[in-house]
Amino acid sequence: MSISSEHKPLRKQVTGSLHTLSPIVELNVGGEMYTTTLSTLKKHPGSKLAEMFTGQPKLRTDSEGRFFIDRPGTYFKYILEYLRSNQVPTQCIQDVYKEALFYDIEPLIKQLEDSPQLFGELVARKQFLARVPNYSENIELMIRIARAEAVASRHSGVIVCVVKTEEDAARCQDALSSLDMDKKSVVKFGPWKAAPSISDLLDCIQMDVEAKGYKIAFQPHVAEKGFRFKSHDFFYKFLFTWW
Repeated sequence: MSISSEHKPLRKQVTGSLHTLSPIVELNVGGEMYTTTLSTLKKHPGSKLAEMFTGQPKLRTDSEGRFFIDRPGTYFKYILEYLRSNQVPTQCIQDVYKEALFYDIEPLIKQLEDSPQLFGELVARKQFLARVPNYSENIELMIRIARAEAVASRHSGVIVCVVKTEEDAARCQDALSSLDMDKKSVVKFGPWKAAPSISDLLDCIQMDVEAKGYKIAFQPHVAEKGFRFKSHDFFYKFLFTWW
């Protein structure tokens, strides 16, 4: 991608090659303006950010001649602060992490992954959920069922069956046979081999559905009289609220 020649910048930062670029660089990152040095941007030679300012021009400029990067500008200040002083951000960790991945700044990526916020998410929770069969697919299935039942309704409910052990999975399947509802509408989670409990998994389900923008709550599902097992042994109802 070449630098746009349609504008006459007020501050000409580059001619034909970035070898002639001014040591002071002005940036427009998603509408946020920054001024820094070329050496700061190229501090980590293997990064995508350094590559943007190495060799032939790869960025367009805005109407003022500032190099334009089409990324969220709000979080670039944390990237820039790290490049300037090696200061690892302590706020907006998830968003800064996404930007660090985009700019491919490996030292920052590793330090963020070691932070308590990301360590818990990436190492503890994500590793647990990786041991729950079809977890992500089941989250999407829950949302599809809820949306299908939302026509002209304020709420829609989804029944889930959560089992931790193979033994409970067999009992759950037996219980489903006596459950008076369409079995295809019951979303089954588990079994899994990891320390977290059923309560932990229910919290994860709520967290991940809410992260997609839905308002949701859950409670034990109370089955009709005559149900073969105590329904709260396995079954829970997730209630989506639409308005």
